[in-house]
Amino acid sequence: MGQKFQYDESGGTFFYFLLSFLALILIPATFYYWPRKKKRDPQEESKECKCPGCITKREYLKNAKPWKGPKNFLIKLVIIAGWVILILLAYKVSQFDYEMANFDPYEILGIPVGASNSEIKKAYRKLSLILHPDKDTGNEKEFMKLSKAYQALTDEEARRNWEKYGNPDGPGAMSFGIALPSWIVEKENSVWVLGLYALVFMVALPIVVGTWWYRSIKFTSDQVLLETTQLYYYFFHKTSNMTLKRVIMILGASLEFDKKHNSEIVEQQSDNVEFPQLIKKLPNLNEKNKEFPLGCMYSIKARAIIHAHLSRIPLNPETLEQNRRYIIGKCPFLIHEQVNCVNQIILLAYSRRVPRLPSIETVENCMKLCPMVVQGLWEFKSPLLQLPYINDDNMKHFMSKRRQIKSLQQFAQLKGEERRNLLRNLSDEEYENVMKVLGRMPYVDFQIQVEVMDDDNPTEVTAGAIVTVTVTLMRQDMSILFGDETVKEAPVIAENGVEEPKEGAAEPEIESVKRPVWLKQKRGGGKKTKKSSKQVTKPVVNATKPKAEESPNPSENKKEKEKQEKPKVKEAKDEDETDKSDESDADTNENNDKSSDESVVNNNKFNNEDDDQEWEKFRKIHDREKSLEGKSTSSHTVHCPLFPYDKQEYWWTYICDRKSRTLLTAPYHVTSLVERETIHLKFTAPNWPGVYTFTVCLRSDSYIGFDQQKDIKLDVKEAPAEITEHPQWEFEDSEEEGPAENNDHESEYTTDEDLPED
Repeated sequence: MGQKFQYDESGGTFFYFLLSFLALILIPATFYYWPRKKKRDPQEESKECKCPGCITKREYLKNAKPWKGPKNFLIKLVIIAGWVILILLAYKVSQFDYEMANFDPYEILGIPVGASNSEIKKAYRKLSLILHPDKDTGNEKEFMKLSKAYQALTDEEARRNWEKYGNPDGPGAMSFGIALPSWIVEKENSVWVLGLYALVFMVALPIVVGTWWYRSIKFTSDQVLLETTQLYYYFFHKTSNMTLKRVIMILGASLEFDKKHNSEIVEQQSDNVEFPQLIKKLPNLNEKNKEFPLGCMYSIKARAIIHAHLSRIPLNPETLEQNRRYIIGKCPFLIHEQVNCVNQIILLAYSRRVPRLPSIETVENCMKLCPMVVQGLWEFKSPLLQLPYINDDNMKHFMSKRRQIKSLQQFAQLKGEERRNLLRNLSDEEYENVMKVLGRMPYVDFQIQVEVMDDDNPTEVTAGAIVTVTVTLMRQDMSILFGDETVKEAPVIAENGVEEPKEGAAEPEIESVKRPVWLKQKRGGGKKTKKSSKQVTKPVVNATKPKAEESPNPSENKKEKEKQEKPKVKEAKDEDETDKSDESDADTNENNDKSSDESVVNNNKFNNEDDDQEWEKFRKIHDREKSLEGKSTSSHTVHCPLFPYDKQEYWWTYICDRKSRTLLTAPYHVTSLVERETIHLKFTAPNWPGVYTFTVCLRSDSYIGFDQQKDIKLDVKEAPAEITEHPQWEFEDSEEEGPAENNDHESEYTTDEDLPED
C-alpha cells in the first residue's frame, strides 16, 4: 500500500485548521479581555469619604483615561467579529461531504443487508430514474455514488474489495492531507507568499521583540530607570548619614522627571512665569545648589513641586497641577527603590566591598518620606491633619489647656460627645465623613517572638547563632476604639516611634517560646519524676483517715493499718517495674476516686499542651510555605485625597541596633496585611557573650503617626566548646585575617554595659 502526500484541493482541511486555531485564541481572549464593569458594593460606597478632596480625586481618575470607552468598544467589536467568523467556519465545515466517508452501498441504495440481486437491480432502476443527470430532478454527484454502490454489490470483485478494504476499487494509497490550500504553493503566487513571510517574520517580529527588549533593559523590576538606581547608589554611598531634606533633593533628581529620559514629561511655556513665583513661596529649597544633577532645572522643578505638595500649596490646575499629579504619583515607587539601594549598600558594607556603612537614620528618612508624600504633609505637622476638614485653625481645639490630643489613636479613644465637641465647627455631614475616615484607619497589634530555630533550646541564644524574630501583625479598623472604654487601649506612641510603657508596667522582655514536641521529656522517665509523684501522693495517703475518726478498738486499728500498708508495698513494686509514677495505684482508701480524678486532669492538661505545640508547629510550617508564595499587593485602600491615584496600605518591618546605628535585617515590605500577617526576620547573633538590646520597627508607608517599635534584649551565651572547636567550622583564611579583622562589623554591636542608656 503506497503513501501519498497532497495539499488540500477542496479546502476542507484548511477550514478545520482555521477553526481550531481561531477557537484556541478566541476563547481565552474573551475570558480575559472582555470589558467588565465593576459592580460597586452599596455598602462600600456608603463608607467612602465625601470630602471635597476625595470627590475631586474620583472625578479626576474617572476622566484621566478618556480613551478607555472607545478602547472597550473596539475590544468588544473585535471579539464579537471573531465569534461570528468562528460560527461561519463551523457551519462551512459541517457542510463538507467527502465521497469516501462512511461509504455504505446498502444505505445508498436503500436496501437491507443481504438483499438479493433482483432487489438490488430494482432499487437501482428506481433511484436512477430520479437521480440521472438528464432528468429534471437529476444530480450528477449522487448518481455517481449510486452507480458505484450498484457496481459494488453486483460485481463479485468489487463486492469482495468493499467487504475486505471498505473500497470497491480495492486498496488505495494512504493519503496524508496538508491543511493548506493548494494556491499557496502555486508558482504564480510564490512571490506574494514569500513577501508576506518576509514581512511578518523578518521585519515585524524583530522590530516588536527589539522594541520590547530595548525598553525592558532600561528599567528595574519595579519599573524604575536603571540610571535612576545608579544615581541613588552614588549619593547614598557618598553620604553615610543623610537628612530628610537631602533625601527629597535626591528624589527630585530622579531621571523619571527629566524629559530627555522620559517622554511623558510635559513642559509648558507658562513654567517660565509660574515656576519662579512658586520658588519664592518655598523656603529652604536650596535651588542654588550646583551639584549635578541636583542643580539641573528639571531637578529643581521636581523638588519645588514636592515641597509645594508637602506644604499643601494650591497650584494652577491647567499647568503645574498636572505636573504635580505625575511627579507625586511616581514618588512611592522611587522611594521604595531608595530603600532597596540603601539596604544593598549596607549588605555590601558588611561583606567589606564598600568601606562606608550608611546609618540607620538614612534608611529611616527614606521611609518617613513615603507617608509624607502620600498624605501631602510635613513630618513635623500634626497627624490629625490627615483627617478631612481638619486644618491649622482646628488644631487649637485639640491642643487646649484641658487636653492635649496629639495622635489619631488618642482622638479615637475619646467619647463620642468629646469628639463632637472638639469638631463643633463642622456640620453633621462633615463630622460623619471625619469619623468614616478615622474608623477605617489601621489599628495594628504588633507582636514579636524571638527564638533560635532548629536548636535544642530555642529560647537560649548563643554567640553566632541564627536568631529568628517572628513578627505578627494583626490589623483592625480603628473604629474598635470609638467611645468604648472596655477596649484594650491603643499603644501610646512617642514622637520617635517608641511604644511608651504605661505606669507600673514591666519592661519589655523577650517572649518565651514553648518547647518543641520532639524535645519534651517522656511521661514516665527518670527518677526526678518518681520523686515528684511521691511528694504529691504522700499527703493524700496520710490524709485518708483523720485521727478523730479512728476506731476505739486497738485491734481494729491495727488491722486497718495492715490493710493500708499492703497497697503501699504493692505500689512501690509496681513503680520499680513499670517506671511510671503518674499511673500509680497507691490510694486504695476512701479518697481513691478523688486521686484518680486528679490524674485524669493532669493527663488532659499534658495532652492539651502537646496539642498546642503541634498546632504551633503546624502554624509555623504554614507561615513558611505562605512566605514562599507570590506577594499580594492588595490590602486596604488609603485615604489620601492629595495623592493622585488609589493607594494600598503597605508597611515596612526590620530590626536595628540603635546604639551602633546599624541595620540588622533588610526592611521587609509588607504588602498584603488584610487581617493578619506573619513575617520571619533573621539575623546573626553577636560573636561575643553579653546582653544586647535591639529594636524591632514597624513603619507605615501610607500614614503618619502609625509607626511602632519594640526593644528586645538578647542574653547571648557563649557557644558550646564542641561546636566552636569542630573541624568543619575552621576555615583556611581564619588565621591570616585575625580576630580583629574578622569581627570588624561585629564590634559595632554594643552591650548594655558598654554604653549608657540614651
